[in-house]
Amino acid sequence: MRAGDFARAWAINDRDLVVASLSPKHTGPRHLQRIWRGEPLAGKHVLVRCYHGLGDTIQFLRFMRPLRDVACSVTLWCQSELLSLAERAAGVDRSLALHDGTPDVEFEVDIEIMEVPHALKVGREQIEMRAPYLTLPPRRVPFSVDREGLAVGLVWEVGQWDKRRAVPPELLRHFAVRGVALHSLQRDATRESLLGIGARDINTPDVATLGHLLRELDLVICVDTMVAHLAGALGCEAWVLLHADCDWRWPSTGGRSFWYPSVRLFRQTTAGDWSVVIAEVSEALQQRVKSGQTVA
Repeated sequence: MRAGDFARAWAINDRDLVVASLSPKHTGPRHLQRIWRGEPLAGKHVLVRCYHGLGDTIQFLRFMRPLRDVACSVTLWCQSELLSLAERAAGVDRSLALHDGTPDVEFEVDIEIMEVPHALKVGREQIEMRAPYLTLPPRRVPFSVDREGLAVGLVWEVGQWDKRRAVPPELLRHFAVRGVALHSLQRDATRESLLGIGARDINTPDVATLGHLLRELDLVICVDTMVAHLAGALGCEAWVLLHADCDWRWPSTGGRSFWYPSVRLFRQTTAGDWSVVIAEVSEALQQRVKSGQTVA
C-alpha cells in the first residue's frame, strides 16, 4: 500500500481472510473482534465500524461513496467527535456514535472502515484524491486569525501511539520568522510552550471548528496526526513532519502523497533527529513569505 501496488496488497489480505474465517466473528474485546470475512457487499445493508484513530476514519471516508454505489445502505458507526462530518459524507445514509456495546441498527454485513478499499478492490485511480471530500457544518464558535503576516497553524504533539511522531515544542521557535503569525492548534498546550514558540493559542473545542479554522489559515505545519488528515481531506495546505520510519500511508521518499494533493511532506533523514526537518521547513516558510501567498 505504501508503494501504491494495491492489487498485490489485496491479494495478501485475501490470504489473511482465510485465516480469520477460522475464528468466531464477534468475540473478544471490541478492537480485536473479527468482522468482515470477504462477504460480498453488493446489495447489502452495510455497517461500517470505525475502530481506529480519528485520522484513519477521516482518511477512509473517501470510500463511502464507492461503497454506497454497490450497497443497499451504508451506516457509519464512528467516533462521536466525527459525527458532524460523517453525517455529511457522500455515501453515508446514517451515522451513529461509536460505543462499547452493540450498535442499535439492523445490518447484514459489518466491516471496519479501513477494510472497505480491500472489499471494493479499488485501484490507485480510485484512491487518488481529486477534490476535497469533507463537508463542514455551519460554524458555531467564533474565532479570529491574526492577519499581521502569513497565518500559520502549529501542531507538535501526538497521542500515545508511536511517540516518535512528536516534535519537541522548543524546536518550533525557528518558525517565528518575520512575516509569519503563528497560531497553536495544539490541545492543552502549556503556557510555557506557547511563550517559547511565540504562538497564539486558538481554542478549537471540536473537529468541525478546527476544520473551519484550517480554512481560515494560510498554512498548517503539523506532525503525523489527525490534523494532517483533516487538512488534506478539506484541501487545505499542510506541511507534515514525518519521522524516519513513518507510517505506511506516507511514501518512503518524496514530498507529496497521492492521498492528499494539498499536503507537502518533510521527513527525518536520521531517526530521532528533527534538526534537518526544522531547518528545511524554516527555509520553506521564509520562501513562502516572500511569495506573498495567503488565503485572503
